[in-house]
Amino acid sequence: MATVNRRILPGFLPGMSYTLTYLTILVLVPLGACFFKAMTLSWDQFWGAVWTPRAQAAYALTFGASLAAAVLSTVFGLVVAWVLVRYQFPGKRLFDSLIDLPFALPTAVAGLVYRSLYVKNGWLGQFLVPLGIELALTRSGIVWVLTFLGIPFIVRTVQPVLEALESDQEEAAASLGANRFQTVCRVILPNLYPAIVTGFALAFARCLGEYGSVVFIAGNKQFDTEIAPILIVNRLEETEYGEAAAIAIVLLVMSFAMLIVINWLERWSRRNEH
Repeated sequence: MATVNRRILPGFLPGMSYTLTYLTILVLVPLGACFFKAMTLSWDQFWGAVWTPRAQAAYALTFGASLAAAVLSTVFGLVVAWVLVRYQFPGKRLFDSLIDLPFALPTAVAGLVYRSLYVKNGWLGQFLVPLGIELALTRSGIVWVLTFLGIPFIVRTVQPVLEALESDQEEAAASLGANRFQTVCRVILPNLYPAIVTGFALAFARCLGEYGSVVFIAGNKQFDTEIAPILIVNRLEETEYGEAAAIAIVLLVMSFAMLIVINWLERWSRRNEH
């Protein structure tokens, strides 16, 4: 009987060559150039560029706003996914297609629209600002527009799992006397947890690097509404390329560390599921 090599798929060498070429040209070379540019600075210059009070404030706002937006995206996205899967209503297909709008819409357009809506004399701002709700040129506005960009990641990761989830377990829980809250917490959410963690990670990563929408709604005030990507652009405009690369590296390392933690939580949740 002939021995079949199941380790290597047909076309392995061309596929691997393409993958390595893609990773090298589009990922490794730009990252290497960024690290190389930052290495032109001495250690004191590097530390002086990445750990100024202004940079610390930008890091804190970037990660804080991204985390808050990812949490809000998870909550809103779960509700939207549940409605799309479990209910039938007129215009459902149109509503479902609108979920993907942030994927296709230029983020700068989203920032301009949100700013025009929520400024003091905007369509919504004229009613919200007198109530003390300010969503333009504020940190709250940054979180709000990032939530808009993050919701589709939650919906599109949770929706297929909900569609594949059978109702037998819910019916069994109800027959055993569980109320709706207990059914959601003990039956539905455990099955959705890996998808929720994946969607949260995608939304969080998307928010970390966002620039186009935030630059229009944030106001970009130092120590208040200036995020790290905007600080990098400001350094580039000042022709401080080494400092811009240094700040980019810090943001990259911190983002990568956060994603490692989130991916570990995702794998841990999947192991516990089985």
